[in-house]
Amino acid sequence: MRQRDDMTFPHEEYVRRIEGLRDRMRERKLDAVVISDPENLMYLTDYQTTGYSFFQALVVPLDGDCFMVTRNMEESNVHARTWVEKTRPYADNGDAIQRLIEALREFDLYNCTVGYERNSYFLPAYQQDRIHSAYTAGRLLDCFGIVEEGRMIKSKAEIEVMKKAAKATEAGMRAGIDAVKAGVTENDIGAAVSSAMFRAGGEPPAVMPYVTSGPRTMIGHATWEGRTVQDGEHVFLEIGGCYRRYHTAMMRTVVLQDKLSASMESAQRQMQKALRELKKYIQPGLTVSDADKIVRDIVSDGRHGGALITRSGYSIGIAFPPSWDEGYILSLMQGDPQILKEGMTFHIIPWVWGVDGNKTVGISDTIYVTEDGCESFFSLEEEFTLKPGDKKAASTPPKAEPPKAKSTNGKGASA
Repeated sequence: MRQRDDMTFPHEEYVRRIEGLRDRMRERKLDAVVISDPENLMYLTDYQTTGYSFFQALVVPLDGDCFMVTRNMEESNVHARTWVEKTRPYADNGDAIQRLIEALREFDLYNCTVGYERNSYFLPAYQQDRIHSAYTAGRLLDCFGIVEEGRMIKSKAEIEVMKKAAKATEAGMRAGIDAVKAGVTENDIGAAVSSAMFRAGGEPPAVMPYVTSGPRTMIGHATWEGRTVQDGEHVFLEIGGCYRRYHTAMMRTVVLQDKLSASMESAQRQMQKALRELKKYIQPGLTVSDADKIVRDIVSDGRHGGALITRSGYSIGIAFPPSWDEGYILSLMQGDPQILKEGMTFHIIPWVWGVDGNKTVGISDTIYVTEDGCESFFSLEEEFTLKPGDKKAASTPPKAEPPKAKSTNGKGASA
């Protein structure tokens, strides 16, 4: 492997990842794997591009050199960003799958047992069919998850990169909270969040921030659409900051009142308690199902009229659009017997959907599992932000306009 000066991690980190992958390949009796998922390519090589809708693949043999098959235009990303030295690009009017098959022949991998990511978002069925039709001398097996097994547990170096993403997340959230007031638009808030994230060193996230107000908070995964925030309403913010494709995320709620209603107070209290209790019990060995139950039971016990309608958390780390989470690798859900391990990272989301039947609110945290507990990536207070309206201005009646002077035109008529 060669080391580029601007790579995210030192040479040793990529060696560890490739060797870990090869250990799992031996366990599965695979001679090579074809990796096409953008997050997995980033994890193994530091390769990234926004052009991942075109076919791209890293081929990792059990022995010998790795190589990449990419679109001609994307080959520069291999040479500029990664340790990979061998590439086999294809032209825009070329045949990407045929280029892959030719490369497998060239590197003596045509009559082998080769794994491929059957569940990759960016390896569609028609391309998989063509690979099966063309790769006739060997055997193709689904190896989906073989890279993710390594990604699930972050190294200390990865944790440090996620701390940089967390600075962007927190800067964006503070700016978003500051920007909320009656009369501004959701777009104004989104602009403040985005500017602060990027000024704090953040890079383009997999998903732009979620900003909704009032009744629009009940629309799942909605974000700003120009609505003007009204006095007395609440604003829901969910922000995922990014650095070198690693993400951290948090939810917060701003209420434009001087006092919370009983139901909103209950929602805040239960979310705070859920985060506090879960972080008290998280440690290596706790099952995913038990972690979810802690959060779900506490949220359900409130008198807020809402519910936790989703999983209570998900793995988070490397991400490209369309999502910032690694929930397909591991999510905190009922019935999952997997255990937590040191180095796992989660966005914990005890958010409440449907407070009073028409409000969604959230307080969340991104944590990493330590040797004997967990730590948060953030320092921001885990509470609602109250922003009372300007009561003085609201209660002062408008000044009466002075009476207009009357004038005559000599006939007694007013002008």
